[in-house]
Amino acid sequence: MDPITLSVIQNGLQQVCNEMDLAFCRAAFSPVISEGMDRSDGIYAREDGALIAQGELGLPVFVGTMQFSSRAVIEHVRRNGWTLEPGDVFIVNDPYLGGTHLMDVRFVKPFFYRGKLWCWLANTGHWPDIGGMVPGGFSANATEVEQEGLRLPPVKLFKKGVMDQEILSIILSNIRIADQRIGDIKAQAAALAVGEKRLGALLERYGADTVDRAIAELRLRAEQLMRARIATIPQGTYAGHAIVDSDGVVDEPLHIRVKITKTAADDLLFDLSASSPPCKGPMNSVIATTRSSVYLAIKHIFPDVPINAGTFEPLQIADPEGTFLYARYPRPVSGCAAEVSQRIAEAVFNALTAAIPQQLFGAPAGTSGNLAIGGHDPKRNRAYVMYLFTGGGYGGSAVSDGISNGCSTIGISKMPPIEVMEQYYPVLFDEFSLYEGSGGAGEARGGFGVNYTIRVRRGPARASMVMDHGRTGPLGALGGAEGGVNKVTVEISGKEYRPLHLSKDQDIQLAPGDRIRVSTPGGGGYGDPHRRDPAKVARDVARGYYSREQAEALFGVRFKPDGSAAR
Repeated sequence: MDPITLSVIQNGLQQVCNEMDLAFCRAAFSPVISEGMDRSDGIYAREDGALIAQGELGLPVFVGTMQFSSRAVIEHVRRNGWTLEPGDVFIVNDPYLGGTHLMDVRFVKPFFYRGKLWCWLANTGHWPDIGGMVPGGFSANATEVEQEGLRLPPVKLFKKGVMDQEILSIILSNIRIADQRIGDIKAQAAALAVGEKRLGALLERYGADTVDRAIAELRLRAEQLMRARIATIPQGTYAGHAIVDSDGVVDEPLHIRVKITKTAADDLLFDLSASSPPCKGPMNSVIATTRSSVYLAIKHIFPDVPINAGTFEPLQIADPEGTFLYARYPRPVSGCAAEVSQRIAEAVFNALTAAIPQQLFGAPAGTSGNLAIGGHDPKRNRAYVMYLFTGGGYGGSAVSDGISNGCSTIGISKMPPIEVMEQYYPVLFDEFSLYEGSGGAGEARGGFGVNYTIRVRRGPARASMVMDHGRTGPLGALGGAEGGVNKVTVEISGKEYRPLHLSKDQDIQLAPGDRIRVSTPGGGGYGDPHRRDPAKVARDVARGYYSREQAEALFGVRFKPDGSAAR
């Protein structure tokens, strides 16, 4: 195929997904979707659900998982002999069928062109609540998946374009704030309708056969480009390690150990079998999330490789059965998508730093900072569930210091504006500031996390959190120091309380005036801190990022009376 046509079709497929993303976030009711952009849309192959294209505005962690969940729907259709009709839409959130946690709800729709199934369209949206023990679904003490919320196998929520009111009533009867979820459901379905319209126009313009040929060519080229990037890694085996604070039930760290082998055929083989065994609490990871975490980690390292199923062909991941990274029913999994996935990526970064140091970096903050507060607002006489995730510091690299308050490793999602949160919910942000000093020291220092304090204004409330990096900070690279740790303090009736598990707790009873203060991690440093340019150290001190005493201890400089630094 000529390169111009190929490029136009590639960008056309991407644009279809981007428009689905925009339609979804503009129509959604929940701030976590409309403002935070915790969602994704994509196009998947008709035969096996292989990824064809995904929106640029979607969460990277959904790159792999939506491919697996689309495949699970296809297998259910074949196994049960179901008939597919235009307008059908399946809903599924079962973590063990290619999912993440229960709050990530997927819609999967068969797309027909001229009477034949041509592909599948799918999207994922994070619902602020899916039932379960605590508002928001992040039950830090859950020991089985049923405690985390409503689990949906693939079922047709829409049949021939008409919503099944019986299935809808079952869903809405099992979740909190059901009147708002109907808005998210319609937005999710509308995004797929936009995808149908735009994809149909693309096929009309170029023809289905031409687009099919382009998809096959793009998949082959993505695989070739990924192998070319892998070829820059010296042949050998590299080991990496990352730590999860605890599982929320047993106060002991969980270990992720990975061995990455570069082969002569320019494959990367990933062995995670030495990781900790399955855990009691909700930090188990389903295999789809584990695989997707490896995919996104490699995509961070080689960002120029386009995303489709070919991108993943050279990445061979052995099933880590017998570890907490291969969760089976009924293991709880609410922490897998937002937390464990980032620890897996951190272990991959740590392993490959020795192989290609110029392309790696200190570890990013590595936690989404999941905080859910649910309660009753007496002024508006209605219940609410507020879900919040936050940014943290990125790691330093060979080319620059880390970004401060960057989004999580697994997504492009951003914290919803505090002004929006204060309008929607009976809370007030007393503070939102840089977590100064949290960037790990290095020749290139890590970026800084943030401090924020939320105060309940009206009515009783319950808070739950599943965060991480409270025990150890994000790893430095090549002699760089760890970033600052995650800190949580709860103030109840003027008395301070800190969670036993540092970054995880649930069902904290709050009254008006009670506050939660969180400091998110800074990024890891890159390189020897004593090689950092003294002028940069002086600049950081002048900006208030470090005190003089901190800077002298961390970077080995001394300050002159005029405020400049030297060694």
